[in-house]
Amino acid sequence: MELFLFALIILIASILQTSTGFGFSILATPFLLLLFEPRQAIQINLILSLAISIALIAKIQKDIDTAVLKRFIIGSLTGLPVGIVLFLLANMTSMKLAISVVILVLTVLLLLNFRIRQSHKRDTIAGWFSGSLTTSIGMPGPPLLLYFSGTDAKKEKLRGTTLAFYLFIYFVSLLIQVIFAGTDATVWKSSGRALPLVIVGLFLGQALFKRISQKLFRLFTYAILLFTGIYLLIDTM
Repeated sequence: MELFLFALIILIASILQTSTGFGFSILATPFLLLLFEPRQAIQINLILSLAISIALIAKIQKDIDTAVLKRFIIGSLTGLPVGIVLFLLANMTSMKLAISVVILVLTVLLLLNFRIRQSHKRDTIAGWFSGSLTTSIGMPGPPLLLYFSGTDAKKEKLRGTTLAFYLFIYFVSLLIQVIFAGTDATVWKSSGRALPLVIVGLFLGQALFKRISQKLFRLFTYAILLFTGIYLLIDTM
């Protein structure tokens, strides 16, 4: 049963990551925490998310806002060490609670039509939050999703710029996790078993991305966030 659940989580999360640019970590991390220790769940998420970013980077280059990407990276450099400190100090219950609260607060702000005027400084701040969340809970997506949604970014720009940023942030975060938190064979064996499912998810996600409108894309986003946040909160309580 656990193997089936693991396969289902990876396949659905891979489809979402490819079609939306953020879905893998937001969906996979909370459910992987039900099957693995926090360190293992986060590192499996980082490895597979990095693989997806590598596979997609050539296809989404034209949609990348390089100026925004650079500011995200600069901001994340100071957020990454903060995140690993929080991870090393937190227990599993606190980790799940933190993830559920982050997701639900994000969703409420989006549903309330929260808007942010984009600026160079705010690009950097969004990168900082994303970096700190990546090394702490393995989820760089929420700050970027809120920021891009708040600025009414087109789905192509959102997906392209976030996937390019993930290529950097997941690689650096994985290195930091391995160095400061350690790793084990379970992480790498589970990631290896999941790679074929990720490949299937890549093809299905690309097909889905071409067929969904901007409005449906946004509604799909809210539904994923609400489901994941509420499920994890109930599990924690």
